[in-house]
Amino acid sequence: MTTKTAPRFTGKRYRLDKPELLAPAGNLEKLKFAVHYGADAVYIGGQKYGLRSNADNFSFEEMKEGVEFANRYGAKVFVATNIYAHNEDISGLEDYLRELEAAGIAAIIAADPVIIETAQRVAPKLEVHLSTQQSTLNWQAVKFWKDEGLPRVVLGRETSIEEIAEIKAHVDIEIEAFIHGAMCSSFSGRCVLSNHFTDRDSNRGGCCQSCRWKYDIYEDDIQMVGMDADKFTMSSKDLCMLEHIPDLIDAGIDSFKIEGRMKSLHYVATVVNAYRQAIDSYMADPENYELKPIWLEDIQKAANRPVNTGFFYDTPGAEDHIYEPEDKAVPYDFAGVVVSYDESTGLAVVEQRNHFKPGTEVEFFGPNGTFFKQVVGQITDTSGNGLDAARHPLQHVVMKTEHPVKPMDMMRKRVR
Repeated sequence: MTTKTAPRFTGKRYRLDKPELLAPAGNLEKLKFAVHYGADAVYIGGQKYGLRSNADNFSFEEMKEGVEFANRYGAKVFVATNIYAHNEDISGLEDYLRELEAAGIAAIIAADPVIIETAQRVAPKLEVHLSTQQSTLNWQAVKFWKDEGLPRVVLGRETSIEEIAEIKAHVDIEIEAFIHGAMCSSFSGRCVLSNHFTDRDSNRGGCCQSCRWKYDIYEDDIQMVGMDADKFTMSSKDLCMLEHIPDLIDAGIDSFKIEGRMKSLHYVATVVNAYRQAIDSYMADPENYELKPIWLEDIQKAANRPVNTGFFYDTPGAEDHIYEPEDKAVPYDFAGVVVSYDESTGLAVVEQRNHFKPGTEVEFFGPNGTFFKQVVGQITDTSGNGLDAARHPLQHVVMKTEHPVKPMDMMRKRVR
C-alpha cells in the first residue's frame, strides 16, 4: 500500500497587501451582512467539528449560497473545524472535508493535528489555518506549523504586539489575530467549568459560559456577600483595538479577526463597518491618519461589555475582569432593515426587528459610513393601511425617510 504524503505549502505570502478584515457569521443572513458591510472574509461553523454548537451553523447548501454571495464581493468563506477530536469524532471526517472543498470553502480553521493532516491529504484545495486553540505564542512554534504546510497561524490571544512583530520578523507566514470581541477568562479557552457544571465540553463546542454566571461567595459555609448585594461573575472585559489600527498594521498582522458568531446581526454589521472605515482610511493615507470619534461611538451602539486592549500592550489585571454585574447601558436597539426604497416617493420598506412607532427617534446607517438621524413619521403596511406601531417581528412597514436609503441599510432606535 502506498502512503500519501500531505502536500506542503510552498508559496511565499509573508504579508498581505492590505490587512484582511475577518468577520464572524453565525448564520447565512449574518454572513451576507458581514460581507455587505465590508468584511474581506467570514468564518462560519458547519454541522460538525466546530466550537459553537449552539450557533445556527451551516448546512452544505447554505455554505454554497454563502460562498456564491461572498464571491460577488471578492470575499472568502472559512469554516471552523477547531474541536479537539475524540475517537468517535473521526468517523466521517474525510467526507466532511471533501464536502467543504466541493462547496467552495477557501480554508478551514483547525487545531487538532488529525484534522489538519486529513484536510491536507483528502481536500488539497482547502487551505488550513491553525486555530487559536493551539495557543501558538512564539516564532519557533509558528515556524513549526509553516513547515507542516500551513499558510496561516491564528495566534493565541495572549500574544503581545511586540511578540507578533518578532514572529513576523522570523517567519514568512500570514498571521491572524483577534482584535475585537469577547475574551475567555481562561488561558486560551482551556476551561473545564462547563464540563463539570453542565457536562458540556468546552473544547467540543458545548461551552455554557460558566464564567459569566453570577455567583455568591462563601467561606466555611458563611456567605461573604449579603443576600441583597450584587452577585459576582468571573468574566473578562471585551477586546477592542479600534483605536490602535496603526499598531496592528505596523506589527505585521495580516488578518484582523472579530469574535462573535453568536452575536446579533446588528452587532456584526456595526463592528465590521467601523473597522472597515478605519482600515481603509489608514491605508489610503497612513501619514495623516486620524481616528474618527464616530467610529468609536458606533461601536458603543452595538451590544458591548466594558472593553480593554487584552494582552496586546500588557498582561491584564484585576481591573480587566468583570467581577460585578456588567454595565448594560447600551443606548440603542436594532429596529429594522431596509428591504427596498422608491426614489420617486422617498418611501422605504423596512423589515421590523424591534418595536418602533411614529415619533420614535431613529438612525439609519449603511456601509462606508452612510448615516443620518430622523424621527419616524406616518407608517403603513405594504397595502397602505395606517399603523400605530410596528410591533410584529419581521413585519414589512412603509415609511418616509429623510434621505435615500438602500437595501440592507439598518435602522436603530435610541432606548429611553
